[in-house]
Amino acid sequence: MVVVNNLVKSYGEQTVLDIPSLEIKKGQSIGLVGNNGAGKTTFFSLLLDLIQPTSGSIAIKGVVVNESEEWKKCTGSFFDDSFLIGYLTPEEYFYFVGELRGMTRVEIDEYLKVHGNFFNEEVLNQRKYLRDFSKGNQKKVGIIAAFMGNPELVVLDEPFANLDPTTQLRLKELVKQKMQSREIAIIISSHDLQHTYEVSDRIIALEKGQVMKDVLTEEITFEALEEFFQV
Repeated sequence: MVVVNNLVKSYGEQTVLDIPSLEIKKGQSIGLVGNNGAGKTTFFSLLLDLIQPTSGSIAIKGVVVNESEEWKKCTGSFFDDSFLIGYLTPEEYFYFVGELRGMTRVEIDEYLKVHGNFFNEEVLNQRKYLRDFSKGNQKKVGIIAAFMGNPELVVLDEPFANLDPTTQLRLKELVKQKMQSREIAIIISSHDLQHTYEVSDRIIALEKGQVMKDVLTEEITFEALEEFFQV
């Protein structure tokens, strides 16, 4: 699904990301973890063609992301409120994204009905623009929009941040539900080790731009993962 080949990102003489090889397969939920400056956001930015690599490549379904836009058809993502359109209401935004994903209005309405519980009655039918919602409620919109149209790859950066405890639990259930079919790959970057560990099949730990640990969660305890960051 995602293949990294000699991927390097440098700014001047400082190399912020250096990953010789990495493969993420469909059916895997990946937890990308690391301290500030580890390279998580840089990796996501390269994956979504928001910045250009210094050398090497990253491909989605065989398509090098900075050479073609075909990968966008199978990829959903949410970073922060910059991915939203602030002057739209949530409903307008969902219709916009859904139609881009080839969904009819009836299908979009049904999709929102199915996922309505995630919003905790704080998002839909509020007669407010997205820019006027709290960060947490904006994030709810972005996360649900990322899964529209049944993408084969979903990328979420810090999805648990700014969410209330109830929605954090619902997000974990949402990820587990989406993974049941094994027809999707989900990559989550988060500082919250506990939540990330609980929803991931595989943990990839970055440190100073390099992969320092790549392990299946069934092969490592949460306590052992914590110890990695205590060294």
